[in-house]
Amino acid sequence: MDPRPCWVRITRRIDASPARVHRFWTDPEGLASWFPRQVEGSLSVGARSVLTWHDRRVPIEVLASDPPSLFRFRWTWPPDDSLQTTVTVQLADQGYGTLLTMSDGPFDVTAPGGLEAYAEALLGWGETITNLRAQVDFSVDLRRERR
Repeated sequence: MDPRPCWVRITRRIDASPARVHRFWTDPEGLASWFPRQVEGSLSVGARSVLTWHDRRVPIEVLASDPPSLFRFRWTWPPDDSLQTTVTVQLADQGYGTLLTMSDGPFDVTAPGGLEAYAEALLGWGETITNLRAQVDFSVDLRRERR
């Protein structure tokens, strides 16, 4: 029996409009305020850019952007960049705020490095989406590692 691919899925409520939350994903300065240290390139559909942290550079390809409800990109996982996953962010009106639903995958946990990447994604996305909410709702950066 083959195991099913694994996905990271997170749903959070953010006290801002979908348009404002969408900008935090699609504007390079907005994204860098809560996720990577820097975005090298554009976050327009079809763009191939690089997200940089203090210890790594990760190439991404923007696949879709439909303001204010959708943003999707594909990226690779270190150490050898052989694993690619797709991140999909869906945003919906919810009262005076936004319901954010984010998924990243699929992760083949039977492939070399797949289980490690899945575990890193579970931990990393939990922290990252918490930081997004802190930045959008309170203008606070919770990242441990500062620029």
